[in-house]
Amino acid sequence: MIELLEHPLSPYAQKVKIALAEKGVPFTVRTPDAIGSGATPLDFRAASPRGEVPVLFADGQPIFDSTIILEFIEDKFPTPALLPADPLARARARMIEEVCDTHYEAINWGLSEIIYFRRAEGELEDTLRAAAAAQIGRLNVWLENQLGDADWLNGGTFGWADLSAVPYVQGAAGFGLAPPAGSKLDAWLTRVRARPSVAAAFNAAREAVKAMTAVAGIVDAGLFKRQYRDHRLEWMIRSGGIDVVLKGLERGNIRFNDEPV
Repeated sequence: MIELLEHPLSPYAQKVKIALAEKGVPFTVRTPDAIGSGATPLDFRAASPRGEVPVLFADGQPIFDSTIILEFIEDKFPTPALLPADPLARARARMIEEVCDTHYEAINWGLSEIIYFRRAEGELEDTLRAAAAAQIGRLNVWLENQLGDADWLNGGTFGWADLSAVPYVQGAAGFGLAPPAGSKLDAWLTRVRARPSVAAAFNAAREAVKAMTAVAGIVDAGLFKRQYRDHRLEWMIRSGGIDVVLKGLERGNIRFNDEPV
């Protein structure tokens, strides 16, 4: 049996759940205690050195990082294949995943900092929201160009590229930044949402969103430290939010990666 440590709002975990469901692999899910707070238990940190979900346990052995997990799933359960057969098409699917996991994820994460955790208000909030909207607009154009005239980003069938992109496009849509109505990417999003694997992941995410309104006060008090890492930190600074970072450091409610335990 496969066990997946996850959080329903994690796009990285959503990718893995969609992949497992598409392959018909039975799995159970569990959300680690204090996930995202900076105070996760040491046994979880031992399985995931960055203290992040998802972590997949196969035969009791932990595998962390969503891309590595997807590669394991593809190797372990080769049918139906999620990667195209052609090497160039496979590389293209992985490149789409890389762009979404880094650039797109950072923007959506930044919007959650503003909207759910009230990191910025007034003029600064307007500045960050405008930057996010413009950047997501450009990324959606890029994805539509990758789609071309095909039904799927993966090519002839739904696969790796689609499940890697849709958590982020859906996340942006939740912030009011959906692809333009009638666009090819809008039609793609409708097709992807209709898949049972994707619908299940998004339904779980919608339930989890309901609890987000109560978290801002806990973060403000320094009891929940949000992780500013890699592209997230870069996004906040280059989009005009360096004061958000400095204030977070002053209040002790942001954190960076620790060493593996």
